[in-house]
Amino acid sequence: MIRRSFFPREPILKSHLFAVLLTLPLLAPPADAKPKPKSPPEDSTVVLRGAKLIDGAGGEPIDDAVVVIREGLIVAAGPAATTPVPEKARIVDYPGKTLIPGLISNHSHVGRVNGIKVEPGNYNRANIQRQLRQYEAYGVTTVTSLGMNGPLLQPLREQQHGERATGADLFGADQGIGVPKGAPPTEGMPAGPDQLFRPETAEQARKAVRDMASHKADLMKLWLDDFEGSLPVKMKPEIYEAVIDEAHKQGVRVAAHIHDLEDAKAVVRAGVDIVAHGVRDQPVDAEFIQMMKERSVWYIPTLDLDEATFIYADAPEWMSEPFFQNALQPALKAQFADEAWVSKTLAEPKVERARKALEMNQNNLKTLYDVGVRIGFGTDSGATPSRIPGFAEHRELQLLTAAGLTPLQALTLATRDAAALLKLEDRGVLAPGKRADLVVLDADPSADISATRKLHAVWRRGKQVSGSIESFKP
Repeated sequence: MIRRSFFPREPILKSHLFAVLLTLPLLAPPADAKPKPKSPPEDSTVVLRGAKLIDGAGGEPIDDAVVVIREGLIVAAGPAATTPVPEKARIVDYPGKTLIPGLISNHSHVGRVNGIKVEPGNYNRANIQRQLRQYEAYGVTTVTSLGMNGPLLQPLREQQHGERATGADLFGADQGIGVPKGAPPTEGMPAGPDQLFRPETAEQARKAVRDMASHKADLMKLWLDDFEGSLPVKMKPEIYEAVIDEAHKQGVRVAAHIHDLEDAKAVVRAGVDIVAHGVRDQPVDAEFIQMMKERSVWYIPTLDLDEATFIYADAPEWMSEPFFQNALQPALKAQFADEAWVSKTLAEPKVERARKALEMNQNNLKTLYDVGVRIGFGTDSGATPSRIPGFAEHRELQLLTAAGLTPLQALTLATRDAAALLKLEDRGVLAPGKRADLVVLDADPSADISATRKLHAVWRRGKQVSGSIESFKP
């Protein structure tokens, strides 16, 4: 049975149509109407004003400076008296603060550590992004992951090069070349099958290099030494010679892991481009100095590497400060507070060796710096739990000054010179045309390098990306 509506439909439809027709003239624009002009876009220029400026190029700090930023780049930087401020710019006043370039690491690792565990499974997007955010929050705006990377490095690197990325910019040495039954040790530094090559022949080594070059590796990495005699073998000369030769044919430079002077000499003779750690067994000699200078080989001392072996068991006062505590994941924080761990660590023979190695490393660094060898900046952060991303780089600055460098010299190594090692001409100094990657400090590090720990804010590509470290959680 079909039911009819109580009310007739036809009158409703007619009245509805009439109402619609009445509204049409009101909705239609006049034939001669012109579209309203769009409001001009707001000026994207940002001006940082009133701070002391340390430009990273080694010059004297500039008081009451102005830095003008547009579209992620610095367009002007200098004294307020002579640096015009655009009319419609957004002003950020930083009286009493100091600006330095974002720090650049030439030797770190990502995806190796999570908490206190080192295992291949840590090489995943979430863990690496967490580490890159930590580097950035601590003012390290560019990071080089020097080996033991998985295939994920390639898309992550492209992502971090982008303007909208969060976390430090990322460069890398792809997998790297290790030694069968040798370095890097499988105990303590395990690597998955897609994170490291261990060639047995020169031809296998060349093939591995070609494979990494096809992934557009920024550098190549090889492990030469036997970790102070703890491993049964070192890399054979025919292997590292093949790696260096093939890498150069592919247009890629090579960094070598070493510990002793003789190994450093051997790999420099073979044509290596970067000595990725400091010489720690004996003083560098005239022959090594001459080779390093004549061949323009870079030298990364990684002073923090040996100190991290013992310093947290020594428990210095700064370990209680938020700048240190906020860099620790919960498991690592618990380990450092464990009295049994402290006692065991201090009793290990490697601690005394590490103390001596650090002193030798600092002496050799000062010798090489004074004669003009090219020095980079890195810590091996991220390779083991105690080499803490972000914090390690600030500790390295203090160790550089303890070795005899001035604060400005140490900062220049960590900014301008570190960018030069990576052949990055777009960053490392606060000057027109460079990326606006910079750190805002509450104190002046040119007077006391520990002032870099008084971190107020970090800017990357002209935007503030983090604030005080007290607000950061690892």
